[in-house]
Amino acid sequence: MKKYLVFDIGGTAIKFGLIDHSGKLIEKNSVKTPQNYYDFVNLVQSILDRYNNKIRGIAFSVPGRIDHDKDMIFGGGSLPFLDKKSFNNMFEVSVPISVENDGKSAALSELWLGNLKNINNGASIVLGTGVGSGIIMNHHLVYGANYQAGEISFMLNDNANITYNSLEGSLGSAVKMVNEIAEKLNLPDKNDGIKVFNEINNDNKLALRVFKRYCHNIALLIHNIQSVLDLDRYTIGGGISAQKIVTETINSEFDNIRNSLPIIKTTLKRPEIVESKFKNDANLYGALYYWLLKADNVNQLQKDII
Repeated sequence: MKKYLVFDIGGTAIKFGLIDHSGKLIEKNSVKTPQNYYDFVNLVQSILDRYNNKIRGIAFSVPGRIDHDKDMIFGGGSLPFLDKKSFNNMFEVSVPISVENDGKSAALSELWLGNLKNINNGASIVLGTGVGSGIIMNHHLVYGANYQAGEISFMLNDNANITYNSLEGSLGSAVKMVNEIAEKLNLPDKNDGIKVFNEINNDNKLALRVFKRYCHNIALLIHNIQSVLDLDRYTIGGGISAQKIVTETINSEFDNIRNSLPIIKTTLKRPEIVESKFKNDANLYGALYYWLLKADNVNQLQKDII
């Protein structure tokens, strides 16, 4: 069996596991993300050493813009210490490594085995520490001129006050939404998403007010993307997408936006907004799919040369 070690490098946690070439998840683990470069490299290298002789390849999903021509991460998203770093130079391994952006990895997972598999034009939106996205056009992932297509975290929502908090990556942060509700409810653990969603599902007015405002912002984001790209379907991923009320409320708020202006409803066809098939594991699958696509391209190039 061909097995691959896959990583989803997030701002708060590193998820990793083994997946075979058919997309079967064999094993999954998670550790807290170190907040400095030295500890990060040591932790990931220790995981690599544990699996290095059992795998055919290693696939990473990471925040930040990935320049595949330069084999380099730019920005690093929620992990700025990854800026201008190359994973191929960072770790000692004996098998091929691939690295893909987290939003693009999520889209690739849905394109490969998920809810964008038979969709020509769609997008995956991942709600986590920030907001990730990958765009599929004509059944292919869109990279753009500088590998930054789909970087919706940098969209601005308030031109009168241009700060980090007016970026979509801040406004659409599921982590910030959970923190805000936990703060208002005086919960001891400000990151306790389970308790926060218990309150939301139990119609707590304070929790619902913040949650609906959050979902309205995501719906507005989808509306603006749709106005430009005209997609068939959007998938909603990230940890909070396991809660059905998330996609339901985003759909409801999306309809409210359309109904508020008749010209929108009569002119623009409504896209589907559905849950991600893989939810919080999407980046693991997508990272592997990118590895497989990259390997196929290399093999084909070698055949052409021969």
